[in-house]
Amino acid sequence: MDGPSPQIEPHFSGHETFTLRYGWLKKAYDAVKDYSEDDSSAFRADNATARFGVGKNMVSSIRHWATVSGVIGMEPRDKKEFITDFGSFLFDDKSGRDPYMENPTTSWVVHWNLSHRADQKTTWFWAFNHFHEIDFEREVLEQGLRKLSQDHDWKRVAESTIKRDVACFIRTYAAQPIFKRTTYEDAIESPLTELGLLHQIGRRDKFRFVRGPKRALGIGAFGYAVAEFWRDHFDESATLAFDSLAHQPSSPGRVFLLDENSLYNFCGQLEEVSGGIYRWSETAGLRQMVRTERLDKRHDFDMLSLDYR
Repeated sequence: MDGPSPQIEPHFSGHETFTLRYGWLKKAYDAVKDYSEDDSSAFRADNATARFGVGKNMVSSIRHWATVSGVIGMEPRDKKEFITDFGSFLFDDKSGRDPYMENPTTSWVVHWNLSHRADQKTTWFWAFNHFHEIDFEREVLEQGLRKLSQDHDWKRVAESTIKRDVACFIRTYAAQPIFKRTTYEDAIESPLTELGLLHQIGRRDKFRFVRGPKRALGIGAFGYAVAEFWRDHFDESATLAFDSLAHQPSSPGRVFLLDENSLYNFCGQLEEVSGGIYRWSETAGLRQMVRTERLDKRHDFDMLSLDYR
């Protein structure tokens, strides 16, 4: 079965069944920035529940989402948190571009960070990069992940763990129906529902991935993803085939659910705004992006800044 390498450790938990919520990433950023103790964690300190105003499990969930979203990192040795460049780009008190997650690009890049890496959130990565159904029932997604776990011999992954992770995944992207007793805030539980990537259809447990144009996806977010994908998978190459951008696991086409025509249009826009760094080429029937120089992470944030002007 398609999926991450068997050598990669699976990650089906950490969220404590809570989806990412509005305001959490900024809270996590501020907590790590303001916490000065050298020997502990802002999330494990005695006053963490008071600082965040939520229970212990939700504090753990906030830490999880801030980490997998790329807003904070953890030191390998002592697991102490630190602020990432992406976190500062968004939430710095003086220069932060989007402290309240009002710009759609913030949610698009958070989604990219959650879904393009095989070693981070297994359900997210597999669902967007290897699950081939457009319309599906919840149980079908659960079955696919159970088979993935069996094929990879992930013995410690319980069926109940997969079930909870799939439930969290669906609530992260699919807005819940609004009934008479449901508030809008309860229905729109996660900011990523506004990306429109997953809709509930028909009966309760049937859903649809929405592949096609993404009008709220900015060229800065797209360029950020292209640069990271290129660096991770084709860093030695000056060219990147259109088919790889469209269909390879971890690609912008896969993660953003873009159809080929939309991806083609984005590639043309990227050439226009990149200042000569990227060039679109169609020679002898071969469609590809050409990169005129190798780029470091600073370029990624220059590109991302285009969406925050």
